[in-house]
Amino acid sequence: MLVRYFGAARAASGVDQERLPGGRSLDDVLTDLRQRPAVPGKPSLAKVLDRSSFLLNEVALRNPSVVLQDDDVLDILPPFAGG
Repeated sequence: MLVRYFGAARAASGVDQERLPGGRSLDDVLTDLRQRPAVPGKPSLAKVLDRSSFLLNEVALRNPSVVLQDDDVLDILPPFAGG
């Protein structure tokens, strides 16, 4: 799947986007991402993910047990402008 990072998520991950294998739930993907080491001088990705919302193929994703497929696009959207 294609994971796209926006705002603080981009800063914390150190990349704009990346490809990850599908066939796992959102919960599993987020667990893996939370274990990544922090980019020096940036907020930890784990903290950013805790405050973020998610879009799956441009639709709000609120069910963490949804299984993501190889051809899906997952957008990680932290709060913008204090929102």
